[in-house]
Amino acid sequence: MRQLFTFLFLFALIFTSSCRERNNEYVTVALSEKFSALDTLTSTASDAAAERVRSLMFNSLVKKNESFDYVGDLAQEIVASADGKAITFVLRDNVKFHNGKSFTSADVKYTFDELFKANGFKSGAFFDTVNGQKAPHITAIETPDAKTVVFQISRPALKNQLLSNLVAIPIIADGTVADQKNAPVGTGAFKFVNFDQSQNIVELAAFPDYFEGAPKVQKLRVKTVTDANSLQAELQSGSVDIAPLPTNLSPDSIKSLEQNPTLKVEKFKGSNIQYLGFNTESPVLNNVKIRQAIGYAIDREKIINELLFGQATIAYSVLPEESWAFNAGTKYSFDPAKAKQLIQEANYNNEPIKFKFSAGQSAVNSYAQVIQDSLSKAGLNVQIETLEANVLRTQLSQGQFQMNTGIWVGGNQDPIFLRDLFSSGKIPNEKTKVSCCNRSRYANPEFDSLIEQAFNETDRSKAKQLYLRAQEIISTDLPLFPLWYPANMVIATKRINNIKISPSGDWSFIKDVTAGN
Repeated sequence: MRQLFTFLFLFALIFTSSCRERNNEYVTVALSEKFSALDTLTSTASDAAAERVRSLMFNSLVKKNESFDYVGDLAQEIVASADGKAITFVLRDNVKFHNGKSFTSADVKYTFDELFKANGFKSGAFFDTVNGQKAPHITAIETPDAKTVVFQISRPALKNQLLSNLVAIPIIADGTVADQKNAPVGTGAFKFVNFDQSQNIVELAAFPDYFEGAPKVQKLRVKTVTDANSLQAELQSGSVDIAPLPTNLSPDSIKSLEQNPTLKVEKFKGSNIQYLGFNTESPVLNNVKIRQAIGYAIDREKIINELLFGQATIAYSVLPEESWAFNAGTKYSFDPAKAKQLIQEANYNNEPIKFKFSAGQSAVNSYAQVIQDSLSKAGLNVQIETLEANVLRTQLSQGQFQMNTGIWVGGNQDPIFLRDLFSSGKIPNEKTKVSCCNRSRYANPEFDSLIEQAFNETDRSKAKQLYLRAQEIISTDLPLFPLWYPANMVIATKRINNIKISPSGDWSFIKDVTAGN
């Protein structure tokens, strides 16, 4: 009997040790949304969830640093020619693809040739529309040697826009475009192993030859968990090790998970912008005093502290504070008396204001009701209407709204976004479509002129002054009211360490995490 007991004890010890080793090898990461495809280069649709996975397997020529400046990723040096129409990228040495091939300039040219051939979603960022025709930003891509790529651009002002657009382009190995849909090949910290499409689970392995050093975690499982209750249960049971930016969890759910002794909840400064959008052509909201009154009537600090549990920071501009072009402009602190005064000056007569947002988002619904109540106390007749997400997007694009709330992700980190968001497109002597996202139908000739000057200015110090002035105009006219920057929240089991997510919120930090017992 004693021998049997000893045998069972040793077996249990070995089994437990084996499980611990296996658990230390594997880290399971939760993705809050399903993604449609592994190939983000030639895809015809935008897919934020797929972009999270992309950052684990691929690198781009360019990336953003902590200040949202563009720096080299696969490029170690970026040089503009004297006339500003040639941008030279000197490539890193000793970079390999997951298939063992050495990275060269031929791979860069191949990537962009395939991007434009596919005419996918991302290719559109590299063209303007002039007189109804597509005008390319890039006129040629040259590869004078294996370590040099030269992008010829149509005008010097496009340099920053080019760098901005390059961030999202995964560099693939020459000849592999057909493989990217089922077995992606990149240069990233993790290499593809398997994709269970029915479960939306991707298996990855550490790439030992990664140019910045192999990840500490040997195996990574990216698992889609869209249901909030399921995600909480899987975190608590240890089936999921880490949930970065869990958009399906409400702030109070995240707060409650802090009480679990097996979990840690870490908060990092975020840069994405939650906002109220106004249709400036809509009756009532076409009056700037009403828009300003809304700004003064909302107690953002109270919402952040009481509803969001401190998981956000008040925003005074569309741009994050770390941006080189940030300017707060007019600050709208909570001032209900001033809000009432502006409403009276606007001769408001209790006309209804429809406040639209996506259905099924409990956190948004909670703060939207608080906003509605605040505006009601100030004297505005605000009526909430929730819509299915696709219906809402269509109505926003067609101007069928008065007020809405949403979040801009990533784009607001570059001052070029001010042009996208607020330019009327009515530039004197220009027939180029310059605004992609002006849902507010905002038009101000002074702003248009300033933003075009800033966009075309190659001297950053001069461009900065123009962007600062443009933001002052926007903050006064208020076609969009910045609410707050949501924090980048990460929930993990306590065995996961070295979690350091950047303000941009991309998943590149996962290569640096470690897993203990």
